Amino acid sequence: MLSALLLSLLGVAPVLGLDAATNHRLLKTGRPQVALWQALRAQEKANSLYDGSDDQVAFSAPSHEAHCFDQSISHFGEVNGTFCQRYWMDDRYYKPGGPVFLLDGGETDGADRLPFLETGILQILSNATGGLSIVLEHRYYGGSVPVESFSTDDLRFLNNADSLEDSANFIRNFKPPKHLGVYTEALKPKNTPWIYYGGSYAGARAAFMRKEYPDLVWGAIASSAVTHAQINMAEYFDPIQKYADQTCIATLQGAIRAIDALLELPHPVPTLLKGLFGVAGLENDDFGGVLQYPLGYWQARNWDPAVSSNGWEEFCDALTRGGKGGRIGLLKITPAIMNYAKYIREHVVAQCPTDAVDCFGNHNDTKFLVDDLDQTWRLWLFQVCTQWGYFMPAPKEGPSILSKHVTLEYASNICKQAYPPGKYFAVPNWPNITDVNARGDYELEAERLAYIDGEADPWRTMTPQADIAPKRKSSVDKPLHLIEDGVHHWDENGLEHHDLEPPKIRDVHEFEVLFVQEWLAQFRESKGVWNVGKE
Repeated sequence: MLSALLLSLLGVAPVLGLDAATNHRLLKTGRPQVALWQALRAQEKANSLYDGSDDQVAFSAPSHEAHCFDQSISHFGEVNGTFCQRYWMDDRYYKPGGPVFLLDGGETDGADRLPFLETGILQILSNATGGLSIVLEHRYYGGSVPVESFSTDDLRFLNNADSLEDSANFIRNFKPPKHLGVYTEALKPKNTPWIYYGGSYAGARAAFMRKEYPDLVWGAIASSAVTHAQINMAEYFDPIQKYADQTCIATLQGAIRAIDALLELPHPVPTLLKGLFGVAGLENDDFGGVLQYPLGYWQARNWDPAVSSNGWEEFCDALTRGGKGGRIGLLKITPAIMNYAKYIREHVVAQCPTDAVDCFGNHNDTKFLVDDLDQTWRLWLFQVCTQWGYFMPAPKEGPSILSKHVTLEYASNICKQAYPPGKYFAVPNWPNITDVNARGDYELEAERLAYIDGEADPWRTMTPQADIAPKRKSSVDKPLHLIEDGVHHWDENGLEHHDLEPPKIRDVHEFEVLFVQEWLAQFRESKGVWNVGKE
C-alpha cells in the first residue's frame, strides 16, 4: 500500500489529483516512499503479487479509443523530432456549433482521466451545451513518452514551457478523427470556443493556458489550481490540523511530541522506540518519514464513497482507541504511541516485501539512479526538483503532526540522489519556482477564468483561494467557488445519475454549467453566429 500523501496532486494525485491509478503522483512528498515503490515493483515483476494500487479505490476507466497527435519533442529548437501525444474524445453530446472541452491529463496516465469523460465534469458540461469532450495526455506520462529513458538528460523536455506549448499546438492543429473530420475548420478556436479544464497541477495549467493563450482558450476552469509554487511547503499539514477531528489531531500532536523527545534520549532508547514500529534499523529522519505515511489519507478522501479512501478514519480510530501503555526500559510509553506503532507495523511496514531498511532507508541508496521507463516515479519528482518545489518538512515551530526529523534537507535531498548532472542538463540546487510564480502566482486572474477549490484541501494553501491570497469576489466572468469541507478537485468526478450526488457537489456542477453557458453566449455575441463551416 503506497502512501496516499505520496500519491497526492497537485494532483500532485494526484496529482498532484485524487484518483488512485498507481504511479502518477509518486514523490509529491517525502522520500521513503520511492524505495517502497521500487521494492513493490520488483515483487510485482517477480511474482505478480502486487497490483500497484494504493489505498484509494481507483476510478474505473471506461473504454475509449486513444488517438495520436504528432507533437514536437522540443518546441524551442533544442532537438528535432516528434512523438505521439495521446488523446481521447467523446462526441456523444456533440452538436455542430457546440464548444470543445479539453481536460488536461496532468501528471498521470491520461487513461486515468477517462471516467471524467464518462460521468464527470466533461460529461456534465458537454451534455449541457452540446459539446465535444477531449482528454489530452501530458507529455512523458502514460503512453505519451518522447524519450528512451527517464535519465536527467532525457527528462529535460519535461518542463512548463514545452508542456504548455503542447496544449497550444494541439488546439491550433486539432483535426478530429473519422466521422468528425468534416468539422475540422469549424472546430478551430476562431470558430468554436475551447474551454480548458484541469485539477491540481493541471488546474494551474488551465489557468496558465487561459492567461497566456487567450486566442486559443476562450475560458478555463482551474480546480485546486496550484498557481503558487514554493520550496518549503510545511503549510500542507495546516488544513489537516484545522479541519480534521480535533481529538485525533490532539492525540497525534501529543504522540509526535513524545516520539521526538524519546528520539533525543541516549542509546538504546531511540532504537527500542523504532523497534516498536517495526523499523529499528532506520535513521531518525527515515523513521520520521515512515510516521508521515497515514497523513496522506486526508487528501485521499472524496465525496463519492466508491472512490474515496477511508484510511484517515481508520488511522484516527486506531490512534485514539485507548488501551494500555507500554515501556521501553524504565520509560513509560503512552497508549497513543503504542497504537501508532501497531498501526505502522500492520499497515505500512507489513506492505514491505523485503526488510524495513531496504524499503524505507534513504541514505546513500543507489537504487534512486535507476532510470528506465518503468521508473514513472521519476516524472513528477523531476518537475518538483526543477520548477515546482513543494517539499513538505515539519514546521519549525508550533503544533505539528509531523516529526521534526523530517527536515527540508531530508525532504529535498532525493533531487540530488535521483538526478545526477547529465551531458545536456543539470537539476538546479533548488527548484526554479520563479518559472511558476512569474505566470501569475496568487494574483493570477483573467476574464472567463474560474477557480474551484475545496475548503479543507491541503493544496488550497497554494491556490488563488488560499487564506493569504488577495481577496476577490466571484462574478460570471471570474467565478469562484469553495466546496464546504471539500478536498482535492472534488468537482472533477460525478455519478452516472447526478441527482444522487451530494447537494454541495450538485451545486458546484450546476454553477459550472451556468457560468460556462454564459461564456458561450459571450462567444456567440462576439462572433455574431458560430461559423460551423466545412473543410
